Amino acid sequence: MVKVKICGICHEAEIGIMNELNPDYVGFVFITKSRYFIAPEHAGMLRSKLRKGIQTVGVFANETLRNVALSVDVAGLNMVQLHGDETGEYVAALREYIRCPIMKVYKVSKPIDAERGMFTTADYPMLDGGSAGDGKTFDWSLIGRVRKKFFLSGGLTPENVTEALALQPFAVNVCSGVEANRIKDYKKVMKFIAAVRSFKSQNKR
Repeated sequence: MVKVKICGICHEAEIGIMNELNPDYVGFVFITKSRYFIAPEHAGMLRSKLRKGIQTVGVFANETLRNVALSVDVAGLNMVQLHGDETGEYVAALREYIRCPIMKVYKVSKPIDAERGMFTTADYPMLDGGSAGDGKTFDWSLIGRVRKKFFLSGGLTPENVTEALALQPFAVNVCSGVEANRIKDYKKVMKFIAAVRSFKSQNKR
């Protein structure tokens, strides 16, 4: 049962799309250099309008423990995604501040990168190919045999997500791959989610 995460939600109109199409997760980016950056207060307002049952994920990079914890509270986050150089020690320390699951992003350019993800102390690794939301894929053959539930990200689109599902990720993450004019597009999000759920149905048979 592969789950879907739509990341980089910034606008109330996008919340309407999410409420209708019902992904498993939506992501709010709190990295100031990202074009998807929003303030925790804005994220909290958007979350208040989000359909019950959709989980919210906050994306951070090299942020202080205190600021992550404050953002979790203000935005009402269900999960934290670490996209910087955070260490295992950082993850352990963060657990003293928050009680929600933690995801750590690993940029995969060689097999050892994916292997590191398998031994993360975070609850989930996310295997990615580049910077947050840059729309670039990576060589999926580098993943090898996966022994931990992982999120797959990087360059996913409605056209290639079915191929990605063959890697048996726990969840797939998409951002710019379902956009038109730099905003989430209803038809693209619908096609992406439909492709994932169709694959689930095929597996059930």
